[in-house]
Amino acid sequence: MSTFPVCEDVLAESDEVLSLPDVAEALGIPVTRVHQLLREDQLLAVRRDDIVVVPAVFLDADQERPGRSRILKQLPGLIAVLRDGGFDYDGALAWMYEDDPSLPGRPVDALRTHSAREVVRRAQALAL
Repeated sequence: MSTFPVCEDVLAESDEVLSLPDVAEALGIPVTRVHQLLREDQLLAVRRDDIVVVPAVFLDADQERPGRSRILKQLPGLIAVLRDGGFDYDGALAWMYEDDPSLPGRPVDALRTHSAREVVRRAQALAL
C-alpha cells in the first residue's frame, strides 16, 4: 500500500478540518478509499497536531444522498491543473488559501460559488 501526500498546514486555525475517518463517514466510503482519493489527487490533506486532516471546505452536501457529503465538483480538476502547472502539493494548497482581491476571498472559498470556473481558469493561466 503506497502512502498519500500530506501538505504543510497553511490553513488558519479557524478553518474547519475533518479527520480521515470523519471524511470517510461523510462520504459514505471506507477510510481506505479516502486514502486512495488522496493518492489520486481528488483531495488534499494536511497534518495538524499529528493527525492527518482534510479541510472541511473541500466537501459539500450531496443532494442525491441526504445526510452524506461529496467532494466539491471543481476541486479534483483544480488540483490537477495546479499540479500539471508545476505546483507541488504544498504550493497548490497555499495558492487555494491565499487571498485574491479579485475574487470573493480565497480561491478555495470561490469554489463554492458561481466563480468556481473562474478559479480553475486562473489556475490554468498560471501554468502558461
